[in-house]
Amino acid sequence: MVRTAARRTQRMGPTPEQLYERMLVTRCQTGDERAFVELVERYQPRLAYFVLKLLGSARVEDVMQDVWLDVLRGLPALRDAGAFPAWVFRIARDRAYRELRRAGAVPTIVAIDVDAAVVDDAAQDDGFDEHDVALVHTCLDELSSQHREVLVLRFLQQMSYEDIAAVAGCDIGTVRSRLHYAKAALRKAMERKRST
Repeated sequence: MVRTAARRTQRMGPTPEQLYERMLVTRCQTGDERAFVELVERYQPRLAYFVLKLLGSARVEDVMQDVWLDVLRGLPALRDAGAFPAWVFRIARDRAYRELRRAGAVPTIVAIDVDAAVVDDAAQDDGFDEHDVALVHTCLDELSSQHREVLVLRFLQQMSYEDIAAVAGCDIGTVRSRLHYAKAALRKAMERKRST
């Protein structure tokens, strides 16, 4: 259902909500402080959750302050207001990974044979329902940072593969591969929790 709505949105153009957000970004670029405050209010909870899932620590507030400073400094140079969601999540990701490196917990990047792993998303039933929500959020913490990252961006932020690739700094095939393995890892974590 979510995928169908996302595809329909891509074909029909931006939604009124997306257009309003682009207007906010443009107003911020002209120095409108109220527009910036509204953007922060809109994105703070989602970005903080994303950073929390990457860091798994209490340093989220400090990282978020750095994220918003980076956004404030870099916003005038952003050429496409429609790219703001992927751009701001990329900044949050970079700040979170910088914090992980500072703490000596650099996430490992797993090399995957992309051709063997790419599976058509639409053909695969996720098998999750509303009763699994709390369990999913708990089990996310057991996954690697790369798996948490793509799952949060795709299913909680409803980002396209292209936007996820922009945030993660990789190609679309890698995003598909990571999503495939992340969903499998999440299912295993959920099965372990249910059996205990």
